[in-house]
Amino acid sequence: MKGRLRRRIGGLVAVPIFARLGFHLRRLAGDINPSFFLRLFLGLTTLVLVAAILVALAEGPRDTVGGFLGSVGKSFYWAVTVVMGSGDASYVTTVPGFIISWLLVAIGVAIVGIITATLVGFVIDFILKEGQGMGASGYRDHIVVCGWNSTARELITELSTDEYTTKVVVIHDAEKNPAGRGVYFINGDITSAEDLGRAGIEDAMAAIICPADASNDADMRSILCCLAIEAIAPQVRTVVEVNNPGHVDHFHRANADEVVVTSRIASRLLARSSLYPGLAEIVTDMVSGGTGSELYRVAIPDNCVGLSLDELSAHLRSEHSATLLGVNRDGVAYVNPPSDFRLEKGDDAVVVAESLGTLAPLKLQHD
Repeated sequence: MKGRLRRRIGGLVAVPIFARLGFHLRRLAGDINPSFFLRLFLGLTTLVLVAAILVALAEGPRDTVGGFLGSVGKSFYWAVTVVMGSGDASYVTTVPGFIISWLLVAIGVAIVGIITATLVGFVIDFILKEGQGMGASGYRDHIVVCGWNSTARELITELSTDEYTTKVVVIHDAEKNPAGRGVYFINGDITSAEDLGRAGIEDAMAAIICPADASNDADMRSILCCLAIEAIAPQVRTVVEVNNPGHVDHFHRANADEVVVTSRIASRLLARSSLYPGLAEIVTDMVSGGTGSELYRVAIPDNCVGLSLDELSAHLRSEHSATLLGVNRDGVAYVNPPSDFRLEKGDDAVVVAESLGTLAPLKLQHD
């Protein structure tokens, strides 16, 4: 029973909206002085007790067994119910009793007003802080985009297509969300452990690091971001855009999983396209969602273990209308392996297809 209740509570906490509410409640609780509420409670209790004693004196004995103390006990219970808004109006019959009753009713209305104002203030604070990027995402298995530039803008557009359903969180030092609707925004520093924690980096599927500009300093901040993510969540896959090709080794030392030098890719694609017309359009179509064929990394079916690359290619074409490009094994890509290459358990394939269809996408899950 306790285990089931614990799982239900854990399930609620895993819901993003409840996780965000919990974050803001903890933040507000850190700014509250507990002694203030203790003094308020003691003061209210003393006031109700004094009112109960005065009512007991004004109304006379109400308890023949307990005497005056019994009458005070009943009057105290009545006073508490009056403050809570459910007191018995016929309990008092004297003028002093009526006056005390009205004062208690006024105190009850004031308490209700304070509670209402507190709740409204919390909601307003929640909305304002969320809009300013001061909240916490509460997502799991999402993508965290660290930094903002033109590349980040394009990849957000790509990830917002119907082909992808993964939630995206952007960390950027700005006053408003640069990515627009549908993307959760964290106003912060990509090298800050606290801000990365608010983005849910420990529960993320991957992190994409984009340099703020084309300078070497931007690459240095990206390296610091890699180191911060590695220290907080080493299981998260990091993909980094690099300005200077000379910094690639530094990113590998920072344990970046994949390093993309956009200038190098663009220059090589331009060179190939000048020799082979139409190549750029083909590559762009494959790496873009929407219409046409796209690249997918898929799990190889169990019944394909032991097949050659040609046999796997024929199977994917006939059964899934997919074209095989290469096979990955233990982090090594085999694009054009020898003829005696055989598939092993744990291998996965990169294919080109219009959709996944019945193919199972490769799930790279973190611990």
